[in-house]
Amino acid sequence: MAKVSANYEVMYIIDVTLSEEDIAAIVEKFKALVEANGTLNEIELIGKRRLAYPINDKPDGYYVLMKFTSTPDFPAELKRVLGITEGVMRSLVTVIED
Repeated sequence: MAKVSANYEVMYIIDVTLSEEDIAAIVEKFKALVEANGTLNEIELIGKRRLAYPINDKPDGYYVLMKFTSTPDFPAELKRVLGITEGVMRSLVTVIED
């Protein structure tokens, strides 16, 4: 039997050269997207951290971790939107096993 919903987590890194308002707008955009397509369980604004290696010649990034529950088709759409959003440097969506 197919799963109706599953638990996921997404971590994404935002370019720190953006203003605080732009960073907050990106966080709010993805928070609203998750809430519209599932249930947001937790959001953790980790903040500015040094990257393990430079991305686009930038040594720092703003980390955000969100845990949510949704149908199995939503994470693919979330990855697509993260990939085309200006200011998002990297992202990773994973399934949280029960």
